Amino acid sequence: MSLVCAISNEVPEHPCVSPVSNQVFERRLIEKFIAENGVDPMNGQPLSEEQLIDIKVSHPIRPKAASATSIPAILKSLQDEWDAVMLHSFTLRQQLQTTRQELSHALYQHDAACRVIARLTKEVTAAREALATLKPQAGLVAPQAMPASQPAAGGAGGEPMEVSEQVGMTPEIIQKLQDKATVLTTERKKRGKTVPEELVRAEDLSKYRQVASHAGLHSASVPGILCMDLCPSDTNKVLTGGADKNVVVFDKKEEQIIATLKGHTKKVTSVIYHPSQSVVFSASPDSTIRVWSVTGGNCVQVVRAHEASVTGLSLHATGDYLLSSSEDQYWAFSDIQTGRVLTKVTDEAAGVALTCAQFHPDGLIFGTGTADSQIKIWDLKERTNVANFPGHSGPVTSIAFSENGYYLATGAQDSSVKLWDLRKLKNFKTIALDNNYEVKSLVFDQSGTYLAVGGSDIRVYICKQWSEVLNFSDHSGLVTGVAFGDNAQFLSSAGMDRSLKFYSL
Repeated sequence: MSLVCAISNEVPEHPCVSPVSNQVFERRLIEKFIAENGVDPMNGQPLSEEQLIDIKVSHPIRPKAASATSIPAILKSLQDEWDAVMLHSFTLRQQLQTTRQELSHALYQHDAACRVIARLTKEVTAAREALATLKPQAGLVAPQAMPASQPAAGGAGGEPMEVSEQVGMTPEIIQKLQDKATVLTTERKKRGKTVPEELVRAEDLSKYRQVASHAGLHSASVPGILCMDLCPSDTNKVLTGGADKNVVVFDKKEEQIIATLKGHTKKVTSVIYHPSQSVVFSASPDSTIRVWSVTGGNCVQVVRAHEASVTGLSLHATGDYLLSSSEDQYWAFSDIQTGRVLTKVTDEAAGVALTCAQFHPDGLIFGTGTADSQIKIWDLKERTNVANFPGHSGPVTSIAFSENGYYLATGAQDSSVKLWDLRKLKNFKTIALDNNYEVKSLVFDQSGTYLAVGGSDIRVYICKQWSEVLNFSDHSGLVTGVAFGDNAQFLSSAGMDRSLKFYSL
């Protein structure tokens, strides 16, 4: 049964009911009547639009007019519907044809682009082969080394030139490395097994206490010192790298900052102080290695040897070359004077990120740690992997060679420090630390008598006996760097609590 408007006697499109007369009306008609008269049309009592109540009904279907029910009218209606269907079908066919043409054109363009790319790739390969023919000295680079790239132009605004051209290990460089190694080996043999008279004895070292703490070197908004190094020629000069992207040179004796070096775009994770020049080096996850002048307070060289985070940095004994490791799975050997990458090598069989790197005291071999818990020993002159030390069960976080040239200490995320004998290529001692102990830094003193471990706390071990001499827990965060002063006259540490601490008698 359908509703019927009391005014028009037709099915209403928007029905509503009057609470005064209880009659159904078309809202449009009753509103117009109320606007003119203000009363209900059925009983004359006062009525307003607000009083009307809408009726929720399904959309009514109006009956066809009587004239539309004849046979001619039905036939005309069917003809009109057929014409509409045919017109719609024609429109769809036109749209389909247009879409086919557009698709055909796009496929043709794609095919042409592929042909152009293939031709250009072929031309680039031919150009590289021609370049290799013109530079025969590049043939000294190991087969797995990265192809040479073009040097970048010097930056504007006083930025140093950024060079990453790989020039190869020339015979002159290899001879220089060999000569330095011969000298260092001879000096080591002369020293023999005698311990320097000035070296602090173990019983005195065990009495060390914290004598100074400095917390204002780096920004408090991004707290944390991530790495540290002492100047070998003047251990009063301390170098730190922080999460605030800055490199800071601090004078321990004067207790003041000498220089704050800014330029990295991400945190600084590795720093090295040059032994004989007023120059420092830093590395960062921004994939750059920067060479800084301490006296000038500026960056003098940017070495772009890697395409991912630089995870390790080590200075060669000559003081002229840098070793770096990276998450891009490569280690690189660079000239600090020119900023050029001499060689860049990866272990293609392993295919894992490198986590740290350190030169052997003689400088002809070095070690790298990997994310899959391996320690790899490399021959620098041949650029080959000569030994592997498996044994850790987590990513290697730190490695350190002893001054005697025979021992290698390694730390990893398995709460242990392992000692390796390079002559026998085996692990001869494992120092098991507390559960969840994080090893962040390992360092031998200059005589190779003591080994310091930095991480959840600071521990110092005496070599050969490998017994613990010291244990400090003064840092409120992880210890990220430890270092010995001359003859272990003092011990320094830096940590994530943004503090630099010194320990001595």
